[in-house]
Amino acid sequence: MNQKKREKSKTLFEEMTLSENKGPAPLAERVRPFNLDELVGLQSVVGEDTPFGAQIKTDTLKSTILWGGAGSGKTTIARIISGKTSLPFESLSAVLSSIKEVKELMESSREIWQKEKRSTILFIDEIHRYNRAQQDAFLPYLEEGSVILLGTTTENPSFHLTEALLSRCQVVVLPPLSKQAIFTILQNAIQKDKKIKEIAEKKVTDEILMTFAELSSSDARFALNSLEAFVLYYPENGSKDSNSIFKWLSKSKVVYDKSGEEHYNLISALHKSIRNSDPDASLYYLYRMLEGGEDPLYIARRLVRVAIEDVGNADPSAIRVALSAKEAVDFLGMPECDLALAQAVVYLCASPKSNTLYMAASAVKEDLRKGKRYPVPLHLRNAPTSLMDELGYGKGYIYAHDEEKGVADMECLPPELKGRKYYHPKETGYEKKIKEWLEMWEKRKKGK
Repeated sequence: MNQKKREKSKTLFEEMTLSENKGPAPLAERVRPFNLDELVGLQSVVGEDTPFGAQIKTDTLKSTILWGGAGSGKTTIARIISGKTSLPFESLSAVLSSIKEVKELMESSREIWQKEKRSTILFIDEIHRYNRAQQDAFLPYLEEGSVILLGTTTENPSFHLTEALLSRCQVVVLPPLSKQAIFTILQNAIQKDKKIKEIAEKKVTDEILMTFAELSSSDARFALNSLEAFVLYYPENGSKDSNSIFKWLSKSKVVYDKSGEEHYNLISALHKSIRNSDPDASLYYLYRMLEGGEDPLYIARRLVRVAIEDVGNADPSAIRVALSAKEAVDFLGMPECDLALAQAVVYLCASPKSNTLYMAASAVKEDLRKGKRYPVPLHLRNAPTSLMDELGYGKGYIYAHDEEKGVADMECLPPELKGRKYYHPKETGYEKKIKEWLEMWEKRKKGK
């Protein structure tokens, strides 16, 4: 690799350092820890008694994918490793670099491996940005040991990284930083950074620090940079209460990814909270999604599904309420349609629940998957031609309306499934009445 390309390949961490020298870097960068002991809230991941922490301490790192939310400490851990390892360390961003540059770096690493038998740690920030074919380019180098991959991602690796790559890496999950951890990080930053320390000690209270901790949604970078903006630019005569600070900031931090794992986590939480008849949790998850920019029509569709799957015949009007919410979404749009969705959510929470339709459908589909696809009994078939009539189509059919009790003692399932019961109504809500009706019809079939 020529010198120009070599210089380009090492820009990720070096540019951070250069920005500090050329001008004032953001507070989050200025107070970034350089030792594992300085990390707050991550001891369960990098502590001495943890496998990953021991690898860092003994300089025996294995190929690793660091998975965590924004501002959770992924890049900080990578920089700590770069400062402690005795191995060559290279860094790139998947956003800024091409796979060609990555391959050039890996070939350079292979040369070092062949000459010195030393692996090179290759740090790839936001590795999920590479497609499947690009990810496969790492495999030969990881196999031979010339490259130790250190990747970071905010996305669920099982969704965005190939199985082949994951099988060669350990996945280290960084937990969301607690409010107390963020609060401690902010306190430490004030003491560590000379630029804001004097002003902050006069201007910032513990209550204000907790405000930023709550607003951050576990993003330490967001909390630190918000603190710096407050210290340097918040009006001297401005109110110091939480609501005023919220309004002053350009926007609150909403953690939500419409195409990633958080999308599925939140819709799952909404569905399951409604199923468990919990309106408070359901409204919380509903507005988490709406405030994060989720398509309200997607939510409306899921509410219709809830009405069918979890309420069912216990309250047949639930589906109408859900469909009415969908119509309101179409008619009003955001943000006015939010209350229509909220109304439907609360109604579904309060409704009696029954999953008997869902269970009946699942049982039918399971039988079909097992090959139980039998011919329709002849007496249930129409006979539009003389040949079909001669073959017995429709023979023995009994017209229920002609029967005195309005029902015929006639088997409708194929003979192989005679007596099979799929639908078992509960004594819940309106389904109790349905159960009574079905029992009545069954008795009449038997002549009782």
